[in-house]
Amino acid sequence: MSSENAGPLSRIPGLAYVGLVLTPLFWAGNAVVARGTVESIPPLSMSFWRWVIALAILLPLGLPGVWRHRQIIRDRLGSMLALATFSVGAFNSLLYFAATSTTATNIALINATIPIFVALMSWILLGDRTRPLQALGIVLAVMGILTVVAQGDITVLTGLRAQPGDLIMVAAVFSWGLFSVLLRRQAVPLPALTFLTTQVLLGTLVILPFYLTDLMFFSGGFELSGNTLLPLLYFAIFPGILAYGFWNHGVHAIGPSKAAIFMYLTPVFASVLAGIFLEESLGLFHVVGGLLILAGLVLATRAGRQATTYRESS
Repeated sequence: MSSENAGPLSRIPGLAYVGLVLTPLFWAGNAVVARGTVESIPPLSMSFWRWVIALAILLPLGLPGVWRHRQIIRDRLGSMLALATFSVGAFNSLLYFAATSTTATNIALINATIPIFVALMSWILLGDRTRPLQALGIVLAVMGILTVVAQGDITVLTGLRAQPGDLIMVAAVFSWGLFSVLLRRQAVPLPALTFLTTQVLLGTLVILPFYLTDLMFFSGGFELSGNTLLPLLYFAIFPGILAYGFWNHGVHAIGPSKAAIFMYLTPVFASVLAGIFLEESLGLFHVVGGLLILAGLVLATRAGRQATTYRESS
């Protein structure tokens, strides 16, 4: 988010830290609430209506900017559609599908490896230099994912008996990695609110045919009630709009390197919330896998920061 779009809030660093703590809390809540309500709301319905509600909130604020920058949007429509497909469309839909057959704790642990997948995809697709420490971090994080997916039992992997939800969540994180790489390669010069509004609009249109197919031929939709409306409102407002705003403000106020550290709180919050509301228990494989993922993230992000500093100073 550029300085002209940050506003006076960027001069309040304390507020940035509060927002960066709340952001992983909202992301953790996304996994926990999805796991708790997926029996009542089909995954595609969950994804579609989450973004419809978010779009209804965003449009009054973001539509003037969309209209003002309509020529840029028209010229970059292909790029923006690809970005919306991998982020708004695929990532959240896959996450909600994952919630049908794995725990909220597993979802959050695998979700925490997003920086690893971004580094991996940047190396593969953009040719970014991978330092030895960063490569070690990627290896450790992948070992952590495999530990979680296998539940500490190697025969789960060799016998191809992993929970489908864990593998779907890996696909979701892979999708976000592709989005992040495309965002670097095909950067769109738009203000933050305009970009978000356009992405949500395009992503909702991407989900629409899949949602309608599921509605007519598979799930049949869901019954609207207080038990289903409240989760949808949570998805739209907290991990959707507020988390995005808090994250962008935090990155602008204290820098991306410091802000990235707060992502490590997501699995911690998720395990606590899942234990309280879903009665999920932590196994030894969660602890071992989580420590491997954490070690991998620390090494990979630290090496990435050092590489960036070196490039800027050279």
